[in-house]
Amino acid sequence: MIHAVLIFNTSGVPRLTKFYTPIHQAPQALVEKIYSLVSQRPAGLCNFLDAPELDTFLKPKDPKTNAAAQKLRVVYRSYATLYFVFVVDGAESELGILDLIQVFVESLDGAFENVCELDLVFHFDEAHHILAEVIQGGLVLETNVNEIDRAVQDAAKARKESFASANPLSLGGGGAVGSRSAGLQTPLNWLAGRLTGVGAR
Repeated sequence: MIHAVLIFNTSGVPRLTKFYTPIHQAPQALVEKIYSLVSQRPAGLCNFLDAPELDTFLKPKDPKTNAAAQKLRVVYRSYATLYFVFVVDGAESELGILDLIQVFVESLDGAFENVCELDLVFHFDEAHHILAEVIQGGLVLETNVNEIDRAVQDAAKARKESFASANPLSLGGGGAVGSRSAGLQTPLNWLAGRLTGVGAR
């Protein structure tokens, strides 16, 4: 199971945090602990490590579950100024999670055209939506980048249509047949008409 997905920059400032299991301490303390584990590792080492230090932060172990399956691991990849970190248990394959990080980054790239730190700051809602297309409740839903991109584009289109139909003064309304804004001009069309004299009395 995936317990957490974190993105933070090289200074340790979190840019996206998503927890799939309850935590006992402040999320910021967990981010700082993971950052201290990841940032001190030399570049030549592998991209996953055992993290028994995180046991105190996450949900207590179920005595009925295999102890090996409960062992927490941190799997991460560094892209430019960002660390993409997944906290997983023994049921997940480390190499599979590395591939999943790559899928997530490619999906972000598709949505933002070369994703950077500012995209995650100013479009955090879309970044969370992309993550939700990949992972739900700590389980992997989709790994096909094209399917993820299609779902994100469909949701964005539905959002725009919903906004345009609910707001007759929106610039994208256009007065489509059957919509609430039918027959109404957008402010931009009205202003353009006034400036060119077309809409003058």
